[in-house]
Formats: sequence, structure tokens, C-alpha cells
Amino acid sequence: MNELTLKAYAKINLGLDVVRRLENGYHEVKMVMQTVGIHDTLTFEKTKEGIVITTDSGELPTNENNLIYRAAKLLMEAKQVQGGVKIHLAKEIPIAAGMAGGSTDAAATFKGINELYRLDCSKQELMELGVKVGADVPYCIMGGTALAEGIGEILTPLTAPPDCRVLVAKPDINVSTQYVYEHLDAAGVAKHPDIDGMVDALRRSDLQGIMERMENVLETVTVDAHPIITTIKERMLKLGAGRSLMSGSGPTVFGIFTDEEKALNAYEIMKRENLAKQVFLTTFVQ
Repeated sequence: MNELTLKAYAKINLGLDVVRRLENGYHEVKMVMQTVGIHDTLTFEKTKEGIVITTDSGELPTNENNLIYRAAKLLMEAKQVQGGVKIHLAKEIPIAAGMAGGSTDAAATFKGINELYRLDCSKQELMELGVKVGADVPYCIMGGTALAEGIGEILTPLTAPPDCRVLVAKPDINVSTQYVYEHLDAAGVAKHPDIDGMVDALRRSDLQGIMERMENVLETVTVDAHPIITTIKERMLKLGAGRSLMSGSGPTVFGIFTDEEKALNAYEIMKRENLAKQVFLTTFVQ
């Protein structure tokens, strides 16, 4: 095999709690992660030597500052791969959006090179390497529905939520995850999401129970800086979403729809309006 193409799926956070700030500067989190159908596409090609990254996005670096490059370098050095790789990224996941776009591209890189060079690494082995690139990378390698604890690397697979439609809208702003966490007063969080209750609702396939517990403590920082997030959340609710929430550190907002017709109508309206630069209608992916 000399060439391989993989899809790298985005994630949303059905619930996101920050338990505390750790002495090393990281934050201990407790969150429910969910893969959705929005995806980037990565094509891997064997070469004689080196790592070359190309992309159709003018916003992304193609050097060692790209997580794809770092993932490729880490795996190829760890496994002493004799040869190189050329990786092309076709970008669809919004950038700096709280949807793990960079992390999922890195995850796909671990999986792609593993398959391209027949390295026979287990998923667990790739996940252990992945956390060295980013806290969300192990989850993106695993995918599906999961409880993430620690700094995000302690993962427990969960029961998938019931089928529904997910409307995703990213306003024309970028948010730095580092900025959001640095400005979060973890000790002063007044109300913590009921993550345990959400896990139980997932086990019971109770979509209403899941939606009732959808909260994200990072909204306390991002919404203050970007009020458009609240505007989009409220618009989705008026258009029929059972619940809407900011994903990750933002600014992307998603809404859960149980009615197909309302979801399609909301999608068309959100595309016409100027609240968001990128709008998607998708589903959960396992």
C-alpha cells in the first residue's frame, strides 16, 4: 500500500466541567465527548524520506507547528520508520472552533501512518502516543461517545445517545483554548454540570435527560468575550432545538433536534442569516 485516505471526524462536548486547576497549569476536566459527522479528509502517500504537509486551507501552517506534522514525526521516530510521508489535508471542520479539528487530524495521522507502513500498533498504543501531541488526541483516536477525565486522556466508552439531528454553527470569530482556560476561575465556578447524571441518561437512552444536563462551564469565559454565542444559542432554541450549547472552548454552538423537518428548516434559516460563518446539519457518529 502506497496511498491511503481517511476521514477525521469532529467532536462536540455534550457536557463539560472543569473540576480544578492543577499545579502544573493544566486543568482537571470531566466531560462527555461525542463524535459528529463533520470531517476533514487526509490522504497519505509513502515517500522516500521526510514529512511533507499540504492543505487546501490558507489558515493552517504546514510545518512542525501543525499537529499533523508532530503526530507523524512522533510515530515515525518511535517506530523507526524507514521512509517518509506526504499528507494532504482537505479541511472542512471549522478552525479554532472547539471541535478538536487539529486533534482529530493528528489522530487520523497516527492511524494513517500505522496502516500505511503496517506498524501493527494497537489503538491503545496510538492513544498513549497521542496524548503527547494533545489532550484530545486519544479521544479522537477512540471516537464515539466517551467520558473524559484527568486532562482529557482518561477515557471511558459510553452508550451512544439516541439518533437525532445536530445543527452546528460557527460564528466568524476564532477562540484560543489557552485564552479560555487561562481566564477561567476554576475555583469560583458557581454551578457544575451534572456529568454523572448525563452518563446515566446515556445508559438509559434518555435523550431528554441528556439534553437537560447539557452544560459547559467554559461558556462563562467565552460568552462574556463573544456575546454572539448566546445569540446563536437562543436562535437555535427558537427554531426548535431541544437544547443548544457551546462546544469545547467555543465559539461553535450546536443544537439538538428530534424533529427532522424542524432541523432542516433551522439549517436553511441559519445559512441565510449572518449569525454564523459556517453552518452544518449532521448526526452523531460512533
